[in-house]
Amino acid sequence: MPAKTDPRSPHPPAAVLWDLDGTILDSEKLWDVPLYELTEKLGGQLSSATRQAMVGTNVMVTVRLLYAEVGIADPAPEQVADSAAWIDRRMAEVFRGDLPWRPGAAAALAMVRAAGLPTALVTSTERDLVEIALDTIGRDNFDVAVCGDEVDGRNKPLPEPYLKACRLLSVDPARCVAVEDSPTGVSAAVAAGATVLVVPCEVAVDEGERRVFRTSLEGLTVADLTALVG
Repeated sequence: MPAKTDPRSPHPPAAVLWDLDGTILDSEKLWDVPLYELTEKLGGQLSSATRQAMVGTNVMVTVRLLYAEVGIADPAPEQVADSAAWIDRRMAEVFRGDLPWRPGAAAALAMVRAAGLPTALVTSTERDLVEIALDTIGRDNFDVAVCGDEVDGRNKPLPEPYLKACRLLSVDPARCVAVEDSPTGVSAAVAAGATVLVVPCEVAVDEGERRVFRTSLEGLTVADLTALVG
């Protein structure tokens, strides 16, 4: 007879929800290319403080921070749109090169898929760039992807990207683990009700509710993920 399952045994997460930039890919440094270039084109210099404030945000927020950096407090909507489009085009060129993985990320993705856990990619990056990145990180690693231009402007740090992913997967956010690297992304996942595995990359993340920290994704196991929601 098959062994009986202990009803008291912990259950794995209902889903694992992955951020992209700085979590799966070490791509925040790649964003430096268009951001510093555009700031210089506008006659300014991008400070490290402003660059850190951009981490985890969507391109429209990033552009407004960039304009403020060069002393343009109220850019016209067409200026913002043109700059956002320029950043997207430049980043598409960069993304078509060699995309660097974060330590342990490839193995962690493979481990989660091998375990049969539902997965979502939840990113502030827009769909056109995500499609390029998926050629590197593997489309088969994700059941769904929610991108920065698919949440009606309710981007991270608002919870909607994570809530939408959970709706698409038909799972309870409270039974999910989000994997994030930035304060913006962590805030979004916590607000959605998920537990967050925080692996900081470029910017420190404060301690807080439903946040468990690791220095890297190396050696991550299903048991580690299960412990977060057990």
